[in-house]
Amino acid sequence: MRVLLALLSLLLLAALGAFLYLRSLTQPAGGGPYTLEVKPGDTLARVARTLQAHGIVKNADALRFVMRQKGTAGRLKEGLYDLNGQMNVYQVADTLAGPARIPTVNATIPEGWRLKDIPPILARAGFDAAAVKAALNDPSLSPYTAGQQKNLEGFVFPATYEFRVGETPRDAVQEMVDRMNEEFTPANRAKARSLGLSVREWVILASMVQAEAAGDSEMPVIAGVFLNRLEEGIPLGSDPTVAYGLGKNLPQLDRSAGDFTRDTPYNTYTRQGLPPTPINNPGQAALLSVLNPQRKLPDGRAALYFLHGLNGKIYVNHDYAAHLRDVARYR
Repeated sequence: MRVLLALLSLLLLAALGAFLYLRSLTQPAGGGPYTLEVKPGDTLARVARTLQAHGIVKNADALRFVMRQKGTAGRLKEGLYDLNGQMNVYQVADTLAGPARIPTVNATIPEGWRLKDIPPILARAGFDAAAVKAALNDPSLSPYTAGQQKNLEGFVFPATYEFRVGETPRDAVQEMVDRMNEEFTPANRAKARSLGLSVREWVILASMVQAEAAGDSEMPVIAGVFLNRLEEGIPLGSDPTVAYGLGKNLPQLDRSAGDFTRDTPYNTYTRQGLPPTPINNPGQAALLSVLNPQRKLPDGRAALYFLHGLNGKIYVNHDYAAHLRDVARYR
């Protein structure tokens, strides 16, 4: 009997020891913060060994056992998991069974930048510049450019984007085009139609306003002048369109070299009407200014001329003689 009791005691002590040992394996391992990245092909066994090596769990097998018991061993997804060694194995297991944080990179497309300026921006965010350029030159990505122009100029919305790491350049460009399409609501399209503009014509005019305005507050005034000139059959006379047609930036225009008299489809001095495509990618303020223009002067006459004075102010007139007087006075 004594031998049996001794054996039973030993078994109980062994069981207790095993229980305490296993319990100790579930306690925090004491490591510091660690962001785990689960990549395609990673297994739970590999992830568990990595976490043990970084002091997040005490024992890789204990983590695997807990996740199998919870039925979450197959829930590991690609992405980032923020962990630390103060978590017990159950908390680690629950985190791994939850949603992964998707690694992202930010890129900002400024308002009024041309299509050619975008590939270097996305290249700094890790995209292949040549692939970005190829996508930007595919007009089929927008229903408003397909069959009407050779690229997506004007239809990439300027904003700060959070792209997934590993996202394809084509998907990134499509995301920016889709964001621009959000501006073309039924109400906005109806306003454009009331002005005699298609969506593409609206964007073309908005790109001109974007290029001409020194700030958002000027945009409705400039939009009003351009709309009035279109209605009156007066050439729009926009310097930025001339620069675009010559492949120059605005400060590079040279009147003495004949830039303003050199006829291109974008020269709004030598040709009437809108240029054939947008000249940049306008932002929301420019788009809305066209739909909500300021077309009249305080005396009720149509605004037909504007200029930016050296003092930073904009001067608007109805007649050309008054415009010339302001040119002489403020430039």
